[in-house]
Amino acid sequence: MMKKLSVGLVLLVFGIYAKAQDSQIKQDSTRRIDEVHVNRMVKKKIETEMKMSVSVDEFLASSENISFIKRGAYAWEPLLNNMSSERTNLTIDGMHIFGACTDKMDPITSYVESNNLSAIDITSGQAGSMHGSTVSGSIDLKRKSTPFSLDPKWSGAYQTGFEWNNKQFFNMGNLSYSDDKFVADGSISFRKAGNYADGHNDEVKHSQYHKFNTSLGMAYKTSPLSALRVDAIFDMAKDVGFPALPMDLWLSRALITSASYKQMFEDGLVKVWDSKIYFNAVEHYMDDTTRPENLVHMDMPGWSTTYGLVSKINLKKEDYASEIQLNAYENVSIAEMRMYPQDRSNRTMFAYSWPWVTTRYVGLSMNNAWEISDKSQVNVGGALGLNYNHAKYVEFNWIFHPGTPQEKTRFLPSLHANYQLNFDSFNFSAGTGYGHRAPSVSEGYGYYIYNSFDRYDYIGNPDLKNEISYEMNASLGFKKEKVGIEVKANYFYIQNYIVGRILSMGSPMNYQSVGVKGYTSLDHATLFNFSIGGHYDILQNLQWKGLLTYARGQDDRGGNLPFIRPLSYQTSVHFTHHKIGFQTSLNGDFTQNNYSPEYGEDKTSSYKIWNVSADYRFNIKNCKAVVQVGAENLWNEYYSTYADWGNIPRMGRNIFTSLKVGF
Repeated sequence: MMKKLSVGLVLLVFGIYAKAQDSQIKQDSTRRIDEVHVNRMVKKKIETEMKMSVSVDEFLASSENISFIKRGAYAWEPLLNNMSSERTNLTIDGMHIFGACTDKMDPITSYVESNNLSAIDITSGQAGSMHGSTVSGSIDLKRKSTPFSLDPKWSGAYQTGFEWNNKQFFNMGNLSYSDDKFVADGSISFRKAGNYADGHNDEVKHSQYHKFNTSLGMAYKTSPLSALRVDAIFDMAKDVGFPALPMDLWLSRALITSASYKQMFEDGLVKVWDSKIYFNAVEHYMDDTTRPENLVHMDMPGWSTTYGLVSKINLKKEDYASEIQLNAYENVSIAEMRMYPQDRSNRTMFAYSWPWVTTRYVGLSMNNAWEISDKSQVNVGGALGLNYNHAKYVEFNWIFHPGTPQEKTRFLPSLHANYQLNFDSFNFSAGTGYGHRAPSVSEGYGYYIYNSFDRYDYIGNPDLKNEISYEMNASLGFKKEKVGIEVKANYFYIQNYIVGRILSMGSPMNYQSVGVKGYTSLDHATLFNFSIGGHYDILQNLQWKGLLTYARGQDDRGGNLPFIRPLSYQTSVHFTHHKIGFQTSLNGDFTQNNYSPEYGEDKTSSYKIWNVSADYRFNIKNCKAVVQVGAENLWNEYYSTYADWGNIPRMGRNIFTSLKVGF
């Protein structure tokens, strides 16, 4: 059945393309055809007003609907709409990449750098199903791609800086070349940071990291309306400490490659056909050799390999626009546990925490938009996916689930609809969604995965049902020349919500564990997110922004779900005068009263963080330069948040400076 569906979807896309070929292409024309993007919100410039040298994690944290679980200073786990990464599509240019760490210490956001990205596409709820099944939405990281130019052109940038708290030093460089036939983009970056100090000026041990990242992309125009492009990213992190975990990262490496072909059309319904094949390999080696206090040592290496295809077409005719996308990939995830005493040669235990799990997915997605009038638009879309799992060493699952099948096939449908209305200075939207998601590799096949947050070993269940999400969302905005305000809200009712519950059988394998939990499904869970944001131009060169967010998550018994952000706020003022800029901001969370002891949470206190920065822009011959200096957590507040694993304290006062030169 898997092969039949795969062939059928490929033939469907091929058929659409064959129909498009009936439209004659004028070879002597070079008129530019714009791509059609339906119902997308893209954040541009990988920097914030407060800090131009941000990491990808810091940039995402500035979004109103993204927060992070932090287990240290590196590789934060993104939460979209207050949901864990299992419920989110995380992709790079539509490519599926899966981490190799059972502790989720390598989300794909950790395998890119801010200088090889151009934008980040954040889509909420089922509108994010273009890249596959999801509940919370999708985060698609867009790589830099220099356009072709009529004349040969070079461009580039270099950025360096230093942060005093953790002695972080970084260097980042970009170089691009373009002409009418060929484009090349290259980037390189290096970051090295030591242990940071908290608000009590105490060193937070095991919070250091080293990171190297480089990328290369080349494109060749095969005709006036078509181009071939190849891309590659290599990322390596070494000596990464995780103070919230009982072990650290010795080495992590990722190779991400792709080759794509884009064809544009002047006439007819089809405007663009863009197809890509890709391959990525990730390896991740956790161990606790830097923790001599551990009586028994453990290595936890993991490997993840993915092959995939993404093929999409954009349609446009009068008031109708559509995007159709085929996704197909195969992933193999392997993770091991190796226990031994102080002498590594005397290994006492070996097990597969991911028992060679193969996942094959193929899905067809569509998003359609109709402009009903010059003031209103309707968006309707959906997806149908087929997810197949196979565990090579199924005997690990049979220990807790005797006789469970070695293979599992799931159908994953989704639908979503949205109505948008703009009149005078107001805008309004309302939408709904329905979708399925399959359990992750850990939820379905994990074997004794230690969770240091609640100190339980977790066991997967291959027979878990699909999570089924029912969603409603709405927004209302008002915008004038100097002032704007927007209110957003969404509500999720999720059937078969997957959580861990204590098992009556089995004993913990990790000596630090207090018991064993198995993944199981609640009857349902609910999640509500609300935000109100605004801006006001006090003067022509003085602007204010503010944001207030609230979330509430409950299980089927009215208990609190874990990692739900309490009432939080952000407010900032930005001032510019000629070449000088000044920014100050205040942000914080209120006390987290709706915490969940059942899932290992405790009460966290309120906090407030004041940040300031100033920048100066100038020219060096033909180069544009910016120098910036600032301070984060200026009051040196000691705090940890609801999402800090094990209540590890956040960084105290941090003075930073950076210089960027571009041409």
